[in-house]
Amino acid sequence: MPEFDVVVAGAGAAGMTAALTAARSGLRTVVLEKAPVFGGSAARSGAGIWVPNNDVVLAAGVPDTFAKADTYLAAVVGPEVPAARRRAFLTAGPRAIAFLQRWSPLRFRWMEGYPDYYPELAGGMPGGRSIEPEALDANVLGDELAHLNPAYIPTPAGTVVYDVDYRWLALIARHPRGVAVASEMVLRYLQLAARGQNPITMGQALAGGLRAGLLAAGVPVLLNTPLADLHVEGGRVAGVVALVDGTETLFRARRGVLIGSGGFEHNERMRKQFQAEPIGTEWTVGASSNTGDGIEAGERAGAGLALMDDSWWGPMIPLPEGPYFCLSERTLPGTVFVNASGRRFVNEAAPYSDVVHVMYQGDHFPAWMITDQDYRNRYLFKETAPLLPYPQAWYDSGAVVKDWTIAGLAAKIGVPAAALRATIERSNAQARAGRDTDFHRGDSAYDAYFADPTNTPNPCLAPIWLPPFYAFRIVPGDLGTKGGLTTDARARVLRPDGSVVPGLWAAGNASAAVMGRSYAGAGSTLGPAMTFGFVAGEDLAS
Repeated sequence: MPEFDVVVAGAGAAGMTAALTAARSGLRTVVLEKAPVFGGSAARSGAGIWVPNNDVVLAAGVPDTFAKADTYLAAVVGPEVPAARRRAFLTAGPRAIAFLQRWSPLRFRWMEGYPDYYPELAGGMPGGRSIEPEALDANVLGDELAHLNPAYIPTPAGTVVYDVDYRWLALIARHPRGVAVASEMVLRYLQLAARGQNPITMGQALAGGLRAGLLAAGVPVLLNTPLADLHVEGGRVAGVVALVDGTETLFRARRGVLIGSGGFEHNERMRKQFQAEPIGTEWTVGASSNTGDGIEAGERAGAGLALMDDSWWGPMIPLPEGPYFCLSERTLPGTVFVNASGRRFVNEAAPYSDVVHVMYQGDHFPAWMITDQDYRNRYLFKETAPLLPYPQAWYDSGAVVKDWTIAGLAAKIGVPAAALRATIERSNAQARAGRDTDFHRGDSAYDAYFADPTNTPNPCLAPIWLPPFYAFRIVPGDLGTKGGLTTDARARVLRPDGSVVPGLWAAGNASAAVMGRSYAGAGSTLGPAMTFGFVAGEDLAS
């Protein structure tokens, strides 16, 4: 039977960071991955990384400090997350970023201008403190490139696109910087291609860079090797039982096991058990292999669970090609969310997790985003350029409804016409005045990030007036589940009584989030996942 110092379950950001840390500490390490591809949800993501006070943002002139970050994160997270664990993240995060830049081809850039999600709180940063990967030459992966999990939304061929570009692409018909950014995306690609590079960005770059680091460190990543259970000897987790070509195989771990196998967003049974209706597996954009295997194995080994009712929520539009994470589209002026009563119920531009929390707290189902032709003429929507019609398949699926009158639209989506008309009239009056007195849309610097700076008097608010009118179905989607194994400041897995499960560590969405029930900024999933993967690797080595 194979024997290693460290066995890692899951080849996502948490697992690969942990494996690289352990390997560079001299430990013989293996990564077991259930899927036929590596990268998990990280590879599908935009790869924003929220790690305050790191060398990248400090070099860019961001005036961050540990004290500022600690004050801010304490206010965002509240008392639910132990201070020791919160501060362990803030302390180790910058070291994790420095480590990855030393031992992998990853290089990071500041996401300039992308605010923290609550920038008005003490310690918050209106200019942002998130980072993302620089373009990575995929040639460093060799044959392994074929095994990289594809992106959630692939970037256009012949371009190099960064997260911070999207806000301007949405405004390509409204703002000169939209055209400039589109041109810059092509120029970046041409410059790198001229050097013989095959550039990839965002989640593809992050997962690819971590895998390249493992290649250089000689760490095997065994695909199609799902975790079946944990192996326990004398009360200590001493290995992983995994399926190799359908046969149970024991991978012994002399030092311990790290569970980085993701959340349970694609496990219908677990979602029904732990989460509120309406819920299901069809509204998540998490990796399809995330079915909670590591969480359930950890629980069988005695681990406690926390935050299982929560997720990294976001409003989704259930398009026929798959759920679409509605980010800039709901923030741009000329939209309102309404519930089955035809009433507004939320600041549409608020952090995405907050929007879905409000949906559940007030039972605002079904929900719709109402827009008009003026909005269609102005803004990119997903991949549909301004002025062009939305795809007919969207209407055929029921995700989008259109009518030439508000009353007709109300009838088609099943809400009271008088209420919807009153909602639109009130919203229009507030838009013309430039102030949302009901839900304060546009008051936060975060609200304005994806808005339209050419729109006055408020970049977030515009009347809905030009027929035809449109309604987009909004459902409670997610980037992955947030609950999992309870861990301490060293990423060690804990029992319900707070004692340590010997030999077991966890990081990423297999563990209960250090963000608690909130979301500090862009990359609040990946930043802690990588940091606690790094912490676990160091702890295993010590």
